[in-house]
Amino acid sequence: MAAVTPVLEAAPRSLAPAGRRRVRLWRGLTLGLAAVYFLLPLATSFWFTAYNERQGFSLAPYPRIVSAEGFGASMLLSLGLAVATIVVTLGLTLPATLAVRLGAPRLRPVLEVVCTLPLVVPPITFVSGIGTVLRFGPDALAATPFWGTLMAIQDERFPVVLVLAYVVLALPFAHRSLDAGLRAIDVRTLVEAARGLGASWPYVLLRVIVPNLRSAITGAAFLTLALVFGEYTVAALLGYRTFPVWIVTVAGSEGQLSVAVSLLSLLIIWLLSLALSGAGVERRRSS
Repeated sequence: MAAVTPVLEAAPRSLAPAGRRRVRLWRGLTLGLAAVYFLLPLATSFWFTAYNERQGFSLAPYPRIVSAEGFGASMLLSLGLAVATIVVTLGLTLPATLAVRLGAPRLRPVLEVVCTLPLVVPPITFVSGIGTVLRFGPDALAATPFWGTLMAIQDERFPVVLVLAYVVLALPFAHRSLDAGLRAIDVRTLVEAARGLGASWPYVLLRVIVPNLRSAITGAAFLTLALVFGEYTVAALLGYRTFPVWIVTVAGSEGQLSVAVSLLSLLIIWLLSLALSGAGVERRRSS
């Protein structure tokens, strides 16, 4: 019996390298297919911007991006809308999610339904409703103080109405990210400890909860940023020239330039995402 035991113990050890090789093979195959799926369209788009039959291979469209008419204004407008949307979205979803988790857990399904509704309503229907309100609102509010407010939120220099629309569209992504972050930490213990030491609710939110939700907040912010920089329907139908609308407008006359701008914006978002992810990893390692 003692002679059989070492043999039984040695058998799994001899099979372990084969199992690890099989896992590595499937992992490499999956990552390879994912790389082909994502990188092949990008490579094709880059080839479209850098090659034509008359001039051959040339990177001329990329230096023209900065000097293109409307590029700077549309880029700054989308950046401003993205920052405002991120601030308003986090300012609404973080306190609401925290309050429901701590004080009213029975309302959690209601909050999830409310935050998920933008995924159910088609964007074209959503923007049609906004357009109807903006079209008939001035006549209905002409004799009230709200007429000036309605006009102010439609200012072309910074359309607040787009911020409000983007906040609604970003609610599902921000809520899911923050809810997952709150599930990963013991929120109740942190809040009770901070409150027991005399901390106010704003201090608890900004100095206790937010540092522990840095990854979740970063994820929600980048999802919102990607939504603002990729949303076309709402801005185009409301008549505002944001960055995605400018790209589509340029595509009608300069296809190579529009694709080059799209690749450049995607690269910038990727670099920002990798930089923040790397900073978060280094911070956890130092801790």
